[in-house]
Amino acid sequence: MLLCIDTGNTNTVFSIWDGGKFLAHWRISTDHRRTADEYFVWLSTLIEGQKFGLEINACIISSTAPRVVFNLRVLCNRYFNTRPLVVGKPDCLLPVPPRVDGGTTVGPDRLVNTVAAFDRHGPDLIVVDFGTATTFDVVDIDGAYIGGVISPGVNLSLEALHMGAASLPHVDVTMPTKVIGTNTVACLQSGIFWGYIGLVEGIVQHIRTERDRPMKVIATGGLAPLFDQGFDLFDTIEDDLTMHGLRLIHDYNKEMGNG
Repeated sequence: MLLCIDTGNTNTVFSIWDGGKFLAHWRISTDHRRTADEYFVWLSTLIEGQKFGLEINACIISSTAPRVVFNLRVLCNRYFNTRPLVVGKPDCLLPVPPRVDGGTTVGPDRLVNTVAAFDRHGPDLIVVDFGTATTFDVVDIDGAYIGGVISPGVNLSLEALHMGAASLPHVDVTMPTKVIGTNTVACLQSGIFWGYIGLVEGIVQHIRTERDRPMKVIATGGLAPLFDQGFDLFDTIEDDLTMHGLRLIHDYNKEMGNG
């Protein structure tokens, strides 16, 4: 049994792979103060509640929050007697290394998504991930990550707007009925929704022009379906892209005698 852990800036997802399929996905808020013991109590309770009777014997971690990794390593070592692979560390091999400027550290989530997207959809891809940041990852013909774009995430933009302009309320992210808002909430919703539609369309077009070739657009992240309401922005949406990539990277390391 393989335990895949994907730690983002906001949430951490735990998934269990049984060799043929993912049995479960569980989500918890990301908190660097949470100890390995707390993780284990929470996770073991969920496993027992599902009546899986699992024996986890391998772990892999992707984390954009470095302070969380230590306790996740302890969790894997202490309770599952396994040394986890950590994406982005030198001892975690990738099928194709990224091609970026020397000294650049690529976010582990972007590397994982690249591996997964290439496996499912082949070369020449743009992977759009709606997370705390909205990222655009460019996948080359051989499956290498070759760079991309980072922009503020939808919820982060709303929070910054609220903090910078105290009179503006918090609003739900939704598709407005019309572009021109006739009240403050409607104006905010329109700005966020149509602003991000324009952001995605514009960046994708510029990447395609710069690459001078057709490129499929793969979307992932919780808000991806919101921006896929008949606008033909994406070729497909993948809700399990990161977990699929973690499983592939683990399998690759195992094949190479590194796991």
